[in-house]
Amino acid sequence: MKKSYYIIVLIIVISTNMNAQNKRLRDYGIEIGVLKPGKLNAITDVKGVTVGHETLIESDHIRTGVTAIIPHQQNIFQNKVPAAIYIGNGFGKLAGYSQVKELGNIETPIILTNTLSVAAATEGLISYTLNQEENADVRSVNSVVGETNDGWLNDIRGRHVTEQHVLTAIANAKSGHVEEGNVGAGTGTICFGYKGGIGTSSRELPESLGGYIVGVLVQTNFGGVLEINGVPIAKELQKYPYRDKILNDADGSCMIVVITDAPLSPRNLERLAKRALLGLGKTGGIASNGSGDYVIAVSTAKENLIPNQSDSMFNEKKEVRNDDISPLFLATIEATEEAILNSLFVAETMVGRDGHKIESLPIDKVMELIKKYDGIKD
Repeated sequence: MKKSYYIIVLIIVISTNMNAQNKRLRDYGIEIGVLKPGKLNAITDVKGVTVGHETLIESDHIRTGVTAIIPHQQNIFQNKVPAAIYIGNGFGKLAGYSQVKELGNIETPIILTNTLSVAAATEGLISYTLNQEENADVRSVNSVVGETNDGWLNDIRGRHVTEQHVLTAIANAKSGHVEEGNVGAGTGTICFGYKGGIGTSSRELPESLGGYIVGVLVQTNFGGVLEINGVPIAKELQKYPYRDKILNDADGSCMIVVITDAPLSPRNLERLAKRALLGLGKTGGIASNGSGDYVIAVSTAKENLIPNQSDSMFNEKKEVRNDDISPLFLATIEATEEAILNSLFVAETMVGRDGHKIESLPIDKVMELIKKYDGIKD
């Protein structure tokens, strides 16, 4: 009788990073602002929004990736979303800006990656759009791709991100919990001289103010003078620009994606986007000369989706009045500030290209300072 033998192989995956920090800001009791976060405190609190990552950590020199943000689960080209893009400082290579500025909508998922992979991401979005059956007659695609430069930790000149990585990130997109820190487009980024990455947060307005949700996702790769909830962390730790010999400036970039279910026009979405930069400023970011600081703002309100084709000459929409939009401004500021800080708290120490090492935020020291300043009484 012939015997069969089965070999069971156990594969253990060991992270190449060190000093994992999986807790978010609120896990330490730090609460930003006055508005209530959504259930997940993430951009995916906005119904229909999904996020996917493709993380590339290979050998000792590849530290990069792709993050995909999908506004809704219909065909986006056929059901475009009202949108605006606001430029804080324009040292960047954001693709798709002019058409969004001109027409006030976005027709693809939003992709974040590294500076020299914008072309690959654009190709990925074109393929994604053309491959959908409903888009058989499409001859033009306005891919929206944002980037930051991860060249200190990553072999950026190697251009390791491919079209397939972009398609995989889109395929990976899901609702619910959003991975943060050293993932996707945040794999090789640096923020305030510490390891940065992907961060997210949300705010939910009370029913008396509309009950709308604002979700924010950031890719942090910028500098400045770090503050956490008003505590001067950088000053206390003596780690700030033009003092550190290794990271001797505040350059870098921050990509900010704001999505809300509030019915807003492109005009008011641009106003919303402007407020996100106030959230960046509250963390100590200064939008330096060499920083690419861009905010992409989108409304997913179903009644305002823009059909690619229609029998009517008119788009019938409703819109939050100017007089009632200020709570959404506050929600955007708070969620942006917290998303940036979440990216720092969750990120892990990383060693990358040419042995470059970027330490994670020293949480123990930070918490000591926060307790010290909280204890100061007038």
